[in-house]
Amino acid sequence: MVYAVEAISMVKQFGQITAVDGINFTINPGEIFGLIGPNGAGKTTTIRMICTLIKPTSGTINIFGQDATKQPEKTRQIISYLPEESGAYPNLTGWEYLNFMAKLQTPAGTNVKDIVNQAAEICGLGDRLKDKAKTYSKGMKRRLLVARALMTQPKLAVLDEPASGLDVIYAYQIREIVKRYVKEHGVTVLLSSHNMLEVEYLCSRVALVNRGKLIVEGEPSALKAQYKSENLEDVFMKVVGYA
Repeated sequence: MVYAVEAISMVKQFGQITAVDGINFTINPGEIFGLIGPNGAGKTTTIRMICTLIKPTSGTINIFGQDATKQPEKTRQIISYLPEESGAYPNLTGWEYLNFMAKLQTPAGTNVKDIVNQAAEICGLGDRLKDKAKTYSKGMKRRLLVARALMTQPKLAVLDEPASGLDVIYAYQIREIVKRYVKEHGVTVLLSSHNMLEVEYLCSRVALVNRGKLIVEGEPSALKAQYKSENLEDVFMKVVGYA
């Protein structure tokens, strides 16, 4: 079987600091996989290595069968990445932003109009796409950005804290967008979050990370049963010895 993502003994050191310490996991094609843990656990560093933004100190990362460290440019063609702190250009309308990003992310000759229309359907912003992004609420901007990440139907969409800082309603809308899109198009999603309840709702499998190490991996229901817990937060607290 060719995995969507196969991370083998990934290590990343920044000077004397080991941010990621020998992490191993696999992601199956078409699933939503959650990488969860507290702030500073190593989630974002792991994601950036998978997206070929930084090189691992050691270890191997295969994306749909190709070595991402040896073929970064080829790997980037099948990945879409939404960083936690990304933003839209404030003086562009939603339509202008999506059109610009579609042209930037696709090869010449691509039907950009269809891609942008797809993004409009994903975000559900309707007539507000005619307005400049600087007039959007944080939740609206995040919906626009999630649509940008998904509109090209990448083989792997990597979403870092997609609902970060949003209220209950907007966070729910983001989760529904991701879940529906994966179901309809078979895109593989790697989702990072410190919100374990959010990940429990979205993901078929999860990996809990703490202090750069992967401490437990599995289906949310199986982990809750194994650790006799009501939710993944309780699982995490028991695994790291705080409960």
